[in-house]
Amino acid sequence: MDISGLSLVRSEIAEAASRAGVGADEISLVAVSKGRSNSDVMQVANAGQRLFGENRQQGLAERISYDFPDGTRWQFIGPLQSRKVPFVQRNVSLMQSMDRLSLANKWVTAGRTPVLLQFNVGLEPQKSGFAPSVADQTIDVMLESGLDVTGVMAIPPLSRDADAARPYFRQLREIFDRYRERYEGIEHCSMGMSNDFAVAIEEGSTMVRVGRAIFEPTDD
Repeated sequence: MDISGLSLVRSEIAEAASRAGVGADEISLVAVSKGRSNSDVMQVANAGQRLFGENRQQGLAERISYDFPDGTRWQFIGPLQSRKVPFVQRNVSLMQSMDRLSLANKWVTAGRTPVLLQFNVGLEPQKSGFAPSVADQTIDVMLESGLDVTGVMAIPPLSRDADAARPYFRQLREIFDRYRERYEGIEHCSMGMSNDFAVAIEEGSTMVRVGRAIFEPTDD
């Protein structure tokens, strides 16, 4: 596999971070490995990447059975069925897609792995997540349930124009800033994927989730 994509993504993260006035080391890169072969993921890991994201329990199970380098960590980034919570909780360092109270209640009974609250910033009916308008009530309820909330996550409406995502990124960043002022332990604002992560960083992302740009580099 051509691993030049990882170097290019890291370079673009550094450039975007500079434009945003922050250090590149303040931006966490999650390599989205869903659907990739263990061999391809291993090549990326051998190039120094240690943080990966999976969106299915089956995919996560395949990863943890493979001998990846020490220090490799897995995050869960997709919708999760309540019955699969115990397995996922045991095997990830962070769950990014906490999208409903019933899942939170199940998650708390299984352990204390930290989570991000997912917001449906575009109010798209096909996507899960909390409405931004109830952000303050949402975190209060989640914290009262015993959940270890460490930040927020969103996926804006799909667009070929990365700049079209700016209003949605700003909306999530505003929620993140409010949370960080009021509660301890809020540190992650996860937004930005292969087509728009540079814009997301400019708008205040602290964590980007990048798959295609790493695993399928192009000359474009």
